[in-house]
Amino acid sequence: MSMSSVRLAALAALVACASLWGGAAQAQVYRIVGPDGRVTFSDRPPAEGKAEPATSPLPGGAGNAGSAPLPLELRTAASRFPVVLYTSKTCGPCDSARALLARRGIPFTERTIATQADVGALRNLSGDVRLPFATLGQQHLVGFAEAEWSQYLDAAGYPANSALPAGYRNPAATPLVAVEPRPVDPTAQATTPAPAAPQPLPSDPSPSNPLGLRF
Repeated sequence: MSMSSVRLAALAALVACASLWGGAAQAQVYRIVGPDGRVTFSDRPPAEGKAEPATSPLPGGAGNAGSAPLPLELRTAASRFPVVLYTSKTCGPCDSARALLARRGIPFTERTIATQADVGALRNLSGDVRLPFATLGQQHLVGFAEAEWSQYLDAAGYPANSALPAGYRNPAATPLVAVEPRPVDPTAQATTPAPAAPQPLPSDPSPSNPLGLRF
């Protein structure tokens, strides 16, 4: 049995047990604020437990409060197996992955990779810097292969054709890592910060791919 078949069977087993687990089957992404104010995202809470859920189980719910509710089949799948897509600006396969989700009417949240901090957070989440990357509940999908992604979406119970209500919109894509400005102390003496030391790039950078991402 191929590795893909093993992973798909595991997801199918997860679907079969979802009625017993209820909300426990949902993958949780945590928003973690460091001492320097830098925000990172992880699927595991920090040891000290100082984190908060980063996303709603139903992407776009807050922005579509006035629209029709999702159909039961779609709402159930999105609650049990929420989809988060990780992309970058110059990634052709990312466009293909996004198009597949849009064509099938999959509610999803999109995180963009544009800085070294984003790359580090992506590596922590997926163990790699390959894009596109997606989480389907607790299942990780690395790199885009339409047939494989479709199998996982089918196993998770997502409908084959879009059933989204008219006017439904997923939330706008946001950076994986956001930097929150520190409060300014008006009594502090202004100083010129020392230049930050350059950080090594993850792999094979080039003028067209300065972050060294792999597609």
